[in-house]
Amino acid sequence: MAAREGGRGLATITVQEAATVMQQDSAIQPGASQWIGKPLRRLEDQKLLTGRGRFTDDVELPHEAHAAFTRSPHAHAKIAAIDTAAARAAPGVLAVYTGADIIAAGLAPVPFTQLHKRPDGADMTVPPRRALSADVARFVGDAVAMVVAQTRDQARDAAELIEVDWEPLPAVADLPTSASGKGPVVWQPAFTPEYGNIAAIYRMGERAPSDAAFAAAAHVVKLRVVNNRVVANPLEPRALAAQFDPASGRFTLYCPTQNTHTVRGQLAKVFKLDEGMLRTVCTDLGGGFGARGYAYPEHAALCFAARALGRPVKWRADRSENFLSEVHGRDSVTEAELAIDSEQRFSALRIRTLANIGAYASNFGACVPAMSGVRAPTGVYAIAHIDHEVRMLFTHTGPVDAYRGAGRPEMGYLLERLVSRAARELGADPIALRLKNMITPAQMPYKNPAGQTYDCGDFAKVLKEAMAAADWDGFAARKAAAAKRGLLYGRGLACYIEITGSARVTEAVNLSVEADGTVTLVSGTQQIGQGIQTSYAQIVAELLGVPPEAVRVIQGDTDVAKAGGGAGGSRSLQVGGSAALVGSRKLIEEGKALAAKELEAAAVDIEFAAGRFRIAGTDRSIGLAELAAKQPGRRIGITHSETVNGQTWPNGCQICEAEVDPDTGLVRLARLAAVDDVGRVMNPLIAEGQVHGGMMQGIGQALMEQSVYDETGQLLTGSFMDYAMPRADLMPELATGFDESVPSALNPLGAKGVGEAGCHGAMPAVVNAVLDALAERGVAELDMPLTPEKVWRAIRRGA
Repeated sequence: MAAREGGRGLATITVQEAATVMQQDSAIQPGASQWIGKPLRRLEDQKLLTGRGRFTDDVELPHEAHAAFTRSPHAHAKIAAIDTAAARAAPGVLAVYTGADIIAAGLAPVPFTQLHKRPDGADMTVPPRRALSADVARFVGDAVAMVVAQTRDQARDAAELIEVDWEPLPAVADLPTSASGKGPVVWQPAFTPEYGNIAAIYRMGERAPSDAAFAAAAHVVKLRVVNNRVVANPLEPRALAAQFDPASGRFTLYCPTQNTHTVRGQLAKVFKLDEGMLRTVCTDLGGGFGARGYAYPEHAALCFAARALGRPVKWRADRSENFLSEVHGRDSVTEAELAIDSEQRFSALRIRTLANIGAYASNFGACVPAMSGVRAPTGVYAIAHIDHEVRMLFTHTGPVDAYRGAGRPEMGYLLERLVSRAARELGADPIALRLKNMITPAQMPYKNPAGQTYDCGDFAKVLKEAMAAADWDGFAARKAAAAKRGLLYGRGLACYIEITGSARVTEAVNLSVEADGTVTLVSGTQQIGQGIQTSYAQIVAELLGVPPEAVRVIQGDTDVAKAGGGAGGSRSLQVGGSAALVGSRKLIEEGKALAAKELEAAAVDIEFAAGRFRIAGTDRSIGLAELAAKQPGRRIGITHSETVNGQTWPNGCQICEAEVDPDTGLVRLARLAAVDDVGRVMNPLIAEGQVHGGMMQGIGQALMEQSVYDETGQLLTGSFMDYAMPRADLMPELATGFDESVPSALNPLGAKGVGEAGCHGAMPAVVNAVLDALAERGVAELDMPLTPEKVWRAIRRGA
C-alpha cells in the first residue's frame, strides 16, 4: 500500500489502474492527466480572502427599503389582535404587514416535500406555513408581522412597537410527550390519540422474519440513543433582497441558497405564478450545510412587500434571529436492538425512532428522518432482516430540516454505537466482529434489506487501511502513557456507508469557448464553499487543454442557468461534474466538425490534443481559441444534459483516540484517522478539506453542540453565549486519506460523494472512544453532547 506525496493519504493502486474499472467509452483517464486528480488550490479563494466577495447583504438596489420582523415570544399562542398603529407612526416607516395582509393578497403557504404517508395511509396534513402567521404562533420565533422602513435600524425599532394581544396555549417541546397522545396538540387535523402529533410514519421490513431471528438469537444488544438537536450556523447570516418590476410583473430575489431553482419553484407556488416570472440569484454564499436549500416564509414576505411598495426591500437577520428562525437539524430518539447468532453474526436489526420535525413541515423536514439514512440501516454489514419504523412528530419548536448528512449520520451513529456495544457485551474484538459481518466485494452488487443496492465497495480493505493510518497497534502504549498522567484513555471506531447524489440525477451545462481563449461553463449546481468551481475548471481544462484559470464557472442565477438541482446530498461533482466532462467531449466533437471545414479535411481525420485540432499524420492544425474566432459570434458553444446511472455509495472508516480527565470530565481528542472511498478524487486538496470540515461538525455535535428548549418551548440556546461551537483547537492530530481502488461505474467520472462523509464517521468514532475510556469507571452509555459536566457526573455515578 503506497502513500501519496504531500500527506494526501492512502491509495492502494494508481488512478490509471483504477480507471480500467470504468467503461472505456465513458471513463476519464486521469493517469496521464494534467489537472484531474491534482491538488490545485481553489480558484475562488483569492476573491474571498481579499474581501472582494459579494454576499447578499452586499447587494445594493436602487431606492431599497429595509424589513424587520416581529416574532412570537410564545411557543404556542393564539393571536387575538395586533396593534400596529405605533409602528406605522414611527420615523421612516413605509408599511406594516400582518398575516391578514398575506391572506388577503391570496398568497399560498410555503410548500414542502411530501415523501411519507400518515399511519392510515392518507397524505400528510400540516399547519399552513405562511409568509406571516395570521391566527396562531406555533414556536418561539414564528413571524407574525413585518415592518418596512427607510433604514434597517428604523425597521427594527418600529417592529418593537407592535403590540400583540397573545392568548398563550399549552405547548409541547419534547418527543415522548408529543408522541404520547396525552400532551398538547400542535395541529388538530394531524393529531391522533394513538400516535399523538404525528406528521408521517415510515415502515420497512417484515416483522415476522425479524421476530423469528430475534427469538433464535444467542445474544441481543439493546440501545437507546438521543441524536441531539443542532443549528447549522453558516458564517453568513440569513439575508434577502427582493425586487419587483411592475412593467413585466416579474420578481427578482437575491438570497444565500443552495438551490436557486428550488427557491424559485416554491415561491412560484406561493404567488401562483409561472416560474418564469421569478428570478432567483445567489451571489457568494457563506455556508449552507442543508439549512439553505429552499424557501422560508421570509422569502415570500420580502417579495410580497417589494410588490406592494413598488420598491426593493432588503433584510438581514442577526445571529439570535438565526437561532430562532432558521431550521435546526437532527433531533431524534431511537431504541434499537441487534440480534446476534451463536457464531457472532448479525441476523436482524429492529429500530424504533421518534423524530422531531418542529412546528411546521419545512421543505425536507418530514422526509429527512426517513429518507437517505433509512436506505442503509444495516450499513456495511450483511444483516438479513430489518424491522424499521420512524415516526415524524410535530412539536412547538423551530422547524427541523436537513443538516450535513440529512439522516445518514443519524443512522450511522446508531448502528456503530450498537456494534461497539455488541463487541463489549460479547467480549469480542471490535475489529474481528466487524470483519466477520461485513459485506464482501464478491457480494457486490449487494441489495440490503431496505431494498437498496450498493454498486461497489471493499469495506474490509478500507477498515484495515484506517487501522494502519491510526497506528492501531500503538494504542496500548499511548493508553499506558495517559494513565501515568492520571487520564483515562479510549479508542473508538466507526465504519459507514451512505447514499449520495440526491434524487436529482440529471444536470445540464452550457459550455462555450471565446476567441480570447476564455471558456465559460454554466451549471445549475451551486457553489456553497465546497470548491466545485475549481473542480469543474479542472475537468474542463483537462479535456480542452486550457489552464484552469481560463475556465469561468457561472452558477446561481436562474436567468442564466435555466434549470438545475443545486447543491445537496453531495451531488455536485458526480452529477454536475459528469455533465461538465461529457459536455467538454461534445464541444470537442463540435470543434472537430468546424476544424475540418477550416483545414479542408474530413471530420474523421481530425484529432484533438493539447488545445489544438490537427489533421492526423500532418502538421496542419488550428487552436481552439483560433477556431472560435472564425465562428459567427467569435465563439463555439454547446448545451449538454447528462443523466448519471444512479446515486453512489461512498464509504469509509474513522478511528478516534480520546483522553478524559476524571477530575473535571474534560474530553480531549488525541488522534483521529479516516480513510474514505469516495470513488475517483478530482482534487485531493478539496476532498480532504471536505472531510476535515465534516469531521469538525461531527466532533462539535459529539462534544458540545446542542439546541435546547425548556418544557414550555422556550429556546435556551439562542446565542453563542449559550450554544457552543467547535473551535480550531478542538481538532486533534489527523490522518486522512482515500482509497480510489473501487470507483463507481454509475457516472463517467467514477466519483462518489465526499461532502458529508467526515460528519458521518466522526460522531460515532468520537463517542465510542470516550465510552471506551470511561468503561473502566463503570460508564456504559452517554448521549451526545459529551460535555465535561455530563462526563464528570457519569464518572461519579459509575464510580
